[in-house]
Amino acid sequence: MSEAAPVVPPALPRHRTKRELVYQTLRDAIMRCELAPGRRLLIDDLARQLDVSAIPVREALQLLQSEGLVDNVPHVGATVSAISRQSIDEVFAVMEGLELVAARSAAQRMTPADAAALEQLVAGMDRAQAAARHAEWADLNSRFHLAISRLSGMPLLHEMTERILGRWDRIRRHYFEGVLVTRVETAQKEHHELLAALKAADLPALETAVRKHNQGALRAYTEYIRRHEAG
Repeated sequence: MSEAAPVVPPALPRHRTKRELVYQTLRDAIMRCELAPGRRLLIDDLARQLDVSAIPVREALQLLQSEGLVDNVPHVGATVSAISRQSIDEVFAVMEGLELVAARSAAQRMTPADAAALEQLVAGMDRAQAAARHAEWADLNSRFHLAISRLSGMPLLHEMTERILGRWDRIRRHYFEGVLVTRVETAQKEHHELLAALKAADLPALETAVRKHNQGALRAYTEYIRRHEAG
């Protein structure tokens, strides 16, 4: 989002408080990278754009700071938190752990209809990759991993996977051209390996595929950052 671009609130139910409206609006914009890392968040400007007083803006910023999405910088004020190498490491470490459990359970519970649904998602990603529709591919990628977590039959695990994929979504948007676009072909081959192991209920192969997929993605991000830091 440019400095002049307004923050647009979503349509929210009437019973939502002004603090909730501001919080959700800012959080969505941060996660979509419409509010980019390092962007200053001026309370008076946000209050004017969202047609609220400064109080709910200040409260929303405090909530976002508690989530690690906003920093309070001395002599500067509130800014959108940077995407650090440590935070990227954390996202992929958590994702790998969640998916190891989810995939193992999904493989043991999966029906032919479940397998067909996953095959359709992977086929959709194949088409998106072939047509260089990378944003569509990324959205289908999230749906594929969420489908695996849903098949685990563990609602809490599924909820946690949704949250960590939201964090990944911010990372992939920020490094879209530098990492995601260049890794799509490799990642898609890994999805086929994951799907094959799931359908075969081959747990050792499945564990290997999950680790390979997450660690390969992490390596792509860290190598990209290292190259740009060196440059």
